[in-house]
Amino acid sequence: MMNDIIVGIDLGTTNSAIGVVDSGFPMLLADDGGKRIMPSAVWYGPSGEIEVGHKALRRRPIEGSRVITSVKRLMGRELSVEESESLGGKTAEQVSADILRELKRRAEWRLGKALTKAVITVPAYFHDGQRNATKRAGELAGWEVVRILNEPTAAALSYGLDQLGERSRVAVYDLGGGTFDLSILEMQDGVFQVLSTHGDTQLGGDDLDRVLAEKMIGLAGLEAASVGHDAWIRWRVEAERVKCALSERALETFAMPFFDGVNSFSREVTRVEFSEWIQPWVARTLSCCRRALSDARLESNEIDALVLVGGSSRIPVVRTAVESLFGRVADLSQHPDEAIALGATIQAGVISGAMKHLVLLDVTPLSLGIETLGGLMNVLIPRNTTIPCKAGELFTNAVHEQKAMRVRVLQGEREMARDNWELGIVDIPFKPAAKGQARIGVQLHIDENGILEVLARDVKTGIDQILTIRSSAVDVSDESVEKMVGDSVEHAFSDMAERIFTEAKLKAEELLPAVEQALELGRQWLSAKEIKTIETARAEVCQALLEKEPNSLKAAVQRLDTATEALAAKIVQQAMDEALDRQLSL
Repeated sequence: MMNDIIVGIDLGTTNSAIGVVDSGFPMLLADDGGKRIMPSAVWYGPSGEIEVGHKALRRRPIEGSRVITSVKRLMGRELSVEESESLGGKTAEQVSADILRELKRRAEWRLGKALTKAVITVPAYFHDGQRNATKRAGELAGWEVVRILNEPTAAALSYGLDQLGERSRVAVYDLGGGTFDLSILEMQDGVFQVLSTHGDTQLGGDDLDRVLAEKMIGLAGLEAASVGHDAWIRWRVEAERVKCALSERALETFAMPFFDGVNSFSREVTRVEFSEWIQPWVARTLSCCRRALSDARLESNEIDALVLVGGSSRIPVVRTAVESLFGRVADLSQHPDEAIALGATIQAGVISGAMKHLVLLDVTPLSLGIETLGGLMNVLIPRNTTIPCKAGELFTNAVHEQKAMRVRVLQGEREMARDNWELGIVDIPFKPAAKGQARIGVQLHIDENGILEVLARDVKTGIDQILTIRSSAVDVSDESVEKMVGDSVEHAFSDMAERIFTEAKLKAEELLPAVEQALELGRQWLSAKEIKTIETARAEVCQALLEKEPNSLKAAVQRLDTATEALAAKIVQQAMDEALDRQLSL
């Protein structure tokens, strides 16, 4: 096994991810769109077609009954009639296997070789039936599951908590999409032992979505029980969007245009309101925390580290409540959606021997990234990342018939490219292509000596351009670092406002002509009321562009996007039907 590649997999309720140890360092593998996180969603078509991840989620507004999500909640237990029907004749293991099969396809495509062995994570309180079901799902997908790893242990590994002092105790609060657990681990001699764990397999972000959706349905004068299945999914999808938005700002609009084909509903939701509505569910997680502390015979002040993982741990009221209970600030150094997958990858590397010679030498004093459309700073390697390290993303052309792309490498903490330091430039020529068709991969790699190598690849031809920047990535004076970080704090609000406006402006400039074209193609499918709603939303975007107010423009763009969802779905369906007719006529 020492010579085999073993991958690490987080099979999550809402999202999943896969990683591998490369050159002694763990990294998560992205799809062809540069996304490391894949929604745990599967669409089953009427003729046996299967789509997984983002593609499946995009079908949810118009084919909600064919899209299965949150299947992890159903693993290894007896199902009700309603739960069985929701799987459309599949078992929970079969659906999970399709998710794992897609992750396998991604990893093999990225690495260019067949893969067979995996470490897969599960909640610490999963019983044997649930663990065995997870293992069987992996085997159905073509994996040899070499280990089932507890999620809190994986999280602790990803945060580097195995480097803490002797007999250190760690609390891992994991609030995912469908499950919750609080585990207390003790690290001794480099080995984690679970001292206690409490959780709830039926408590997670999905429940918070349901609370918000039911509240909005009630305010719309409806009863949740009377809402049809497909309509309910639309309410839930919008609730999830608003929930995520309220983790970033204090106010968001919940909008359901033509929810019954005629009537529309819209209401502003504040973060304070949402926090009050979900308080009972947050309290349930805190109760689990107290029981776990009691079982471990510990007081909260005896915990040496607190980490939060799972997407729902981003919710401000959740973080505040947990930090208050434990009396300490949580370690937020890792992405909450990626921490468990990263830990699984580390464990896989340890088992295979790929991480045996790992040496940590230094950290990056400032973030490294590249300039993207609109003059934005796109960070690839965040500040304080341990080196050696590497990270990359896939980019595309923003202009029709574009012949080249300039990769401008930057260092700094500001939101706009102009305010950061330029380290170097790489020009990548490629054959003229339609907008969005060219594919340029960019990877930043810092070796143990602090040498930054920039690799830019034309994916179509495989031709690489390489720029080597010696020492600039880490050899920065303390005074310069302090000034850059200080400037980023001083200008944080204005920088973020400019970034929000720039991103919204780019979205608006892409959306407005698309809406105009969509109206030309599908006006005959719309009522006068629907056309007026779209045109009003389009006018609001144009007005917001003139006023240059970031949040107003962002909200206007979102309203226009929402207002045209049904039209876009009809146009896509029409195109698919026409393509099928052409195929059948051959």
